Amino acid sequence: MKPVRLTWEARLAVMLVAISICVYAIKFLFFGDNGESNTLSYIFNSLGFLPINILIVTLIINRLLTMRTKREQQEKTRMVIGLFFSEMGDALLRKMVLWDKAPEKLRESMQVTKTWSKNDYALAKRHASLFCTQTLPTPEDLIVIRELFMQKHDFLLRLIENPVLLEQNSVSKLLQDLFHLGEELASRKDILSLPASDLAHLTGDVNRVYCQLTSAWLGHMEYLSRNYPYLLSLSLRKSPFLVEDQVIVTE
Repeated sequence: MKPVRLTWEARLAVMLVAISICVYAIKFLFFGDNGESNTLSYIFNSLGFLPINILIVTLIINRLLTMRTKREQQEKTRMVIGLFFSEMGDALLRKMVLWDKAPEKLRESMQVTKTWSKNDYALAKRHASLFCTQTLPTPEDLIVIRELFMQKHDFLLRLIENPVLLEQNSVSKLLQDLFHLGEELASRKDILSLPASDLAHLTGDVNRVYCQLTSAWLGHMEYLSRNYPYLLSLSLRKSPFLVEDQVIVTE
């Protein structure tokens, strides 16, 4: 059985409580507990409570700082994710939807609105996981996204160098799958003459990215709906799941 390793907060708490107990024990041994109030008694009472006061203040401040740092990192991460979809993600996802064997099923479940709740997004993610593995890209389609990867290669490199993004497991997994697909496509000189077995292998890589992109897009829309409704409006009008963009506001 492995020994239990205490966190630094737990070790600090044990140490400060022990100090407080020692102070009050010394007071009791030397001055007793006769209920009299004098200067020495007041000093010992203050010294005894001081470690507890330090413990409470330290833990609260640490928790507040941790929450603030986490919130700032989340903001930075979401800002970069939004940039990714603007620069590359939307275009790539729009192409993959066209390669779907039954795009209408996925489009139907991706009709995000401003009034969607957390449950609506969760349901859409479940639907997406069922329909995001059925793309059938042609060799010509693969050439198109290979060119897109080549154009955005430097952009992807800058993303993967961002330490904030790499701390997010879902984002790092998406970037890993994107780089893998890009490397697979770049390694083939003549995609038009690939055998069916190799096309099936590449299709599997495309489907993996398709699922990751769809889930990430939904997560980004959910974040915008909670924090930046005005940004959500434009993102929905440019949704890669629409047959055509509806950027112009008509209502």
